[in-house]
Amino acid sequence: MSSKADKMREIREEVLALESSPLYSYRTSGNYYPVIGEGSHDAKMVFIGEAPGKNEAKTGRPFCGAAGKIFDELLASIGLLRKDIYITNIVKDRPPENRDPLPEEVKVYGPYLDREIEIIKPEVLVTLGRYSTRYIMERCGLTDELCPISAVHGNLFKGATPDGRAVSILPLYHPAAAIYQRALKETLIKDFAMVKKFL
Repeated sequence: MSSKADKMREIREEVLALESSPLYSYRTSGNYYPVIGEGSHDAKMVFIGEAPGKNEAKTGRPFCGAAGKIFDELLASIGLLRKDIYITNIVKDRPPENRDPLPEEVKVYGPYLDREIEIIKPEVLVTLGRYSTRYIMERCGLTDELCPISAVHGNLFKGATPDGRAVSILPLYHPAAAIYQRALKETLIKDFAMVKKFL
């Protein structure tokens, strides 16, 4: 039986070879890496962003740029380290100019996120931003609860993963939002305190 690490490696290799992706040629022409998740494969919590930025695509590591710095501060505010959690994105390749992910890109990469969640079997999915919130809530049977991120952030939802496991979902603003709107950092700190309930 394959170990969790083997299964994650399979995902990485498949994404690397994903020539059918609308972002594949942008990745190869820009000498970028796909960005697969990072952290504990036994984590109780999986944090899900939207897509890698330039720093992430240059290093192959999620959340290592300016938003990553804020993310690390938020983790520290509740006494968590990256090694305690798993962090990933829906879209595994950088969209040009850091634009929002397109529906077809979410469709191509979403199944890889589903597999990551299936491998880790977390108790909590923390969605960072509107794209990951929409994707996860739809996948976990909560389409009726969908509202703008400004209305759902910091609220806890109970759903079920596609493989039938009960899971808690906590939508939060994306840490990058705090770069452009300073006031959102306080909101993020307050919302992150909700994560503490699961420690």
